[in-house]
Amino acid sequence: MTDNLDDADSASQRQGSVPMAFIRAILLGYRRYGADPANVLKAAQIAPHTLTDPCAKVTTAQMEIISTLAMQELDDEALGWFARRLPWGSYGMLCRASLASPNLGVTLKRWCRHHRLLTQDIELKLSVARAVASITIEVNCDLGETEEFCLVTSLRYILGYACWAIDSRIPLIEAHFPYAAPPHHSVYPRLFPGAISFDAGQAGISFNADYLDLPLRRDESALRQMLQRAIPLTVLPYRRDRLLVQRVRQILRHRTDEMFTADSLAAQLHISVRTLHRQLQDEGVALQRLKDEARRDRAVELLNRSSRPLKQVAQAVGFRNEKSFSRAFRVWTGLAPAAFRKQHQP
Repeated sequence: MTDNLDDADSASQRQGSVPMAFIRAILLGYRRYGADPANVLKAAQIAPHTLTDPCAKVTTAQMEIISTLAMQELDDEALGWFARRLPWGSYGMLCRASLASPNLGVTLKRWCRHHRLLTQDIELKLSVARAVASITIEVNCDLGETEEFCLVTSLRYILGYACWAIDSRIPLIEAHFPYAAPPHHSVYPRLFPGAISFDAGQAGISFNADYLDLPLRRDESALRQMLQRAIPLTVLPYRRDRLLVQRVRQILRHRTDEMFTADSLAAQLHISVRTLHRQLQDEGVALQRLKDEARRDRAVELLNRSSRPLKQVAQAVGFRNEKSFSRAFRVWTGLAPAAFRKQHQP
């Protein structure tokens, strides 16, 4: 399961990347049930005196240990968030009930519907509008001090499971939360790569609805293996993006007048340059090829459907002068732009 988590984050298994505020939120569950957290803190090697340090962090490995042990000790996978316990195995049952679906859209609808069988203290909803899919959380109780950790974790649960189910990163357009930015807000872009906003009306995430059509790539055997170590899915980004080439093409097609670099594209996609090149290589395509395809298609469109001078066409597809454009166009099509226009226009 962890083989598909972003290897750029492997160092976070050794270095602190999870804010201590999330550990304190787990310990709220112990306070609610009147239990002693000493054993889980010792197992995760978290010194009690560091709990109050506002700058302290723990590794994802420590987070995995304390989360798993706390859920088992308290027999509550919600860690005290809700009016009733969610016994150990509740989210595993939710994963299993959502697995036998033809595509991700059906899977997420089932997850949201079945989550209501676990609790109605929060309700998850999937909606689609103008090619954007959104998952939002309606809160029906006072979550108190657990609000942030409950909402963040609930969204990461469903996002991590969705990525695992289709074996693909799902880049977010936006993530929004109904509270002020916490002191550790710098961790949010890592948990939710994309635009982040606080003081929103409710918690939610949004992404390209095309991902809803992707088929599931997992079976019962893979599920059993994943459930043995599911926590990393909630804190680490997923590596592979099966729609990356399509997304790069869309960006380049709509902005052919810009000289996109790997750095600017990676920033717009909310991934590292290294990840961009690696994933394109995995798909058997080079970035320069995608850029040339976008320029060629836009140039052909302008030559066929407009009477713009060749100099303007060259500028519209990102060339600084007509000569370099003509040279590239001849490589792409075997014809000079003027000859191509004459041949294809009535």
